[in-house]
Amino acid sequence: MPHPTDPHEDDDLDDLPLQRPVHYAEQALLGALLLHPHRLAEIGALDAEHFSNHTHGALFASMRTVPAPDPDQHLKDTAWLNTVLDAARPEAPGLTASYLHTLIQVCPWPQHAAAYARMIRADHARRTLGAHAERLALATTDATLPNPAATTLTQADALARFLEDLAGQFAPHPGSLPRTPLPPEPPRDTGEEALDEERFLLASATAHPAELTQMRWLLPEDFALPLHGALWQCLTTLAHRGGPVDPVTVLWEAQHRGLLNANTAPTDLMALVSTPVGPPEYWGEKVVQRALLARAHAVATRITTYTDDPANTPHQLITGSRRALADFHVLRTRWKYAGAPAPTTRPARTRAPAPPRAGPPRTTAPPASRISR
Repeated sequence: MPHPTDPHEDDDLDDLPLQRPVHYAEQALLGALLLHPHRLAEIGALDAEHFSNHTHGALFASMRTVPAPDPDQHLKDTAWLNTVLDAARPEAPGLTASYLHTLIQVCPWPQHAAAYARMIRADHARRTLGAHAERLALATTDATLPNPAATTLTQADALARFLEDLAGQFAPHPGSLPRTPLPPEPPRDTGEEALDEERFLLASATAHPAELTQMRWLLPEDFALPLHGALWQCLTTLAHRGGPVDPVTVLWEAQHRGLLNANTAPTDLMALVSTPVGPPEYWGEKVVQRALLARAHAVATRITTYTDDPANTPHQLITGSRRALADFHVLRTRWKYAGAPAPTTRPARTRAPAPPRAGPPRTTAPPASRISR
């Protein structure tokens, strides 16, 4: 007679969190190695920190540390398993002999150990890439940093180096672009300090239009407020035309660009560009630096979205992350030019007069010099 099923019997099991696929890959690899220790030489470069489970990593490290057993002797007793267990317990106190036997039982095919190791490396790459993206995002928003731009660039460089290392570990394959839907761009900082910097820039540029031609490194999309970016475009257009630049001419150009509406009156717009404070290069560098931090944060968000999607292969993560960083590097180059000193004007080079060319040899005596009266 079958035993009646208690409807509440599996309640505790239902509450357990679902394991990710890499958990089973780690179990399968460890089981294969416990059964056939000689396969350690077949799995390639793999370290304990590649494992997502600390206990699994400690067990793997102990296998690397303990000398491999004699294959024939290993089939007869469990001496090597006990040695491995004793070596792993200082780092994983909860590890038991029964769990080692469970690992052996759940391994489908010990001959597939190398494939299981590749899965573990791929998942470790995903987690590490996500950690790099998280550090990059934190650098862009940490108000306690003395130089957030420098810290952000350092984190971006570390991320780029990690991607280069990954590219050498995972072979490319067709369909390398991630198909993960991307979230909208993070909102820009539109606090009073950021907007004041943009207002000061617009007013200072209106007062000193000659300096606009030296600020090609600043683009309208660098501004946090779209209206300010549009006004910057008005200013640069007027400057490149060589015409007069003042609040009225800026207003006229803004009217042609459709910037006047119920929320932006002509007097408001002229007031916006009528109170210069300091040189425009100073405020322009502030604006482009904020744009740099915002772009880095958007890149970090984009890469995190990729790493959170388990459907992406390592090569898709590499390709998508590199493309995201490429957009950042373009802005980084412009920011570098913003902080560079303006080139000095070189004095015009004066060419020495060319020596007289030698004429043909004379066959007659030269005429006598005329004496002036």
